[in-house]
Amino acid sequence: MAGLTFVAITIILTIQNMNQTIEIIHCDFDDPVHCHALINLMNEYITDEMGGGMPYTDRQKEMLLEGLKNHPTKIVFLAVIDGNFIGLLNCFVNFGTFSAKPFVNIHDVIVTKSWRNKGIGRQMLERTIVESRRMGCSKVTLEVREDNGNARHLYKSLGFRDAKPKQYYWTKYI
Repeated sequence: MAGLTFVAITIILTIQNMNQTIEIIHCDFDDPVHCHALINLMNEYITDEMGGGMPYTDRQKEMLLEGLKNHPTKIVFLAVIDGNFIGLLNCFVNFGTFSAKPFVNIHDVIVTKSWRNKGIGRQMLERTIVESRRMGCSKVTLEVREDNGNARHLYKSLGFRDAKPKQYYWTKYI
């Protein structure tokens, strides 16, 4: 997947009778402000009821940033309004052996609590879909908790459906 390029785009969204510019930007892992935002948003997500975990330790923060920075197929978008980082989307390009084409798997979609249900997640997902098409991908995949009704509603509204035939997301911890 060498040679993947990402273009910053600006999206205009009207919120509560005021125009605010939402920027969906590619995370720059050499920018400490971006890295700090990524960690803060991931910690908010992991400690949310849908994440169910503990905040990252300092060592885990280092490992997360280093792992993402060095992952050859990562795509990491940040949503920014007025200099405030309010959303994060982590995904990875994989290869589909049946289609013989790449595909994108969305791993995390995070919108800070005060900005939820205002179109931020939709804008990040739409940006991901546009980039996936541009890269010639065959599909975009994601997994979602059964009890996350808001996310499921959003994903369905963007055309995501259960795989046919129905598939399961299994885990073996090692």
